[in-house]
Amino acid sequence: MSGNICKRRIERRGMTIRKRIFDLFFASLLVVVLGPVLLILLLWLLIRQGRPLFYVAERMTTPTRAFALWKLRTMEAVGSDGGDSGVSGGNKDARITPMGAWLRRRRLDEFPQLFNILKGDLSFVGPRPPLREYVERYPEIYNQVLKSRPGVTGLASITYHQHEAGLLARCQTAEETDAVYTRICIPAKARLDLIYQRHQNTCFDFDLVFQTIGNLFRRR
Repeated sequence: MSGNICKRRIERRGMTIRKRIFDLFFASLLVVVLGPVLLILLLWLLIRQGRPLFYVAERMTTPTRAFALWKLRTMEAVGSDGGDSGVSGGNKDARITPMGAWLRRRRLDEFPQLFNILKGDLSFVGPRPPLREYVERYPEIYNQVLKSRPGVTGLASITYHQHEAGLLARCQTAEETDAVYTRICIPAKARLDLIYQRHQNTCFDFDLVFQTIGNLFRRR
């Protein structure tokens, strides 16, 4: 009985038992294998750019449930003036630190998200977790997209990331960034996320993870 209840709860949160086992196994393995690398990165960050070491931001794992997403800090810190609202575009490029740019190119800033996976906030593969403001502005899109557990990587991340980065890099104000992101990027990524949702299986997840690893080596 308790097993069936647990299974129903996991499936209601956008994943199967098999996918959850996949996530727990590989996240635990990577924490052990890459833990020393993360400690070295944290020490390096502490020496080169000081505290805070982490950037913690609210993201949505379902249309109604938020969580704290952890990353290594890659930008100059700002006060509580709303300077971090919305997605990052060309208007925020000046705030990216030299080390932050290096970490972002290799996606090493996302190491701490292994702990989000272990907690169950994220999966390895799925749509990228959105900001609350976009979920509230476009419920008809995210009510569908967030039927899948958000992930560290996914079909939209692999297929669309470089194009999105190019579009947003040309934006010089927060208003322009928001307009491009909402008008072009959100619908394009949602189409890809729903393709993944219709065809999701373990083999597909493995393929997307290996594509992500391959892309990291090509960027290097």
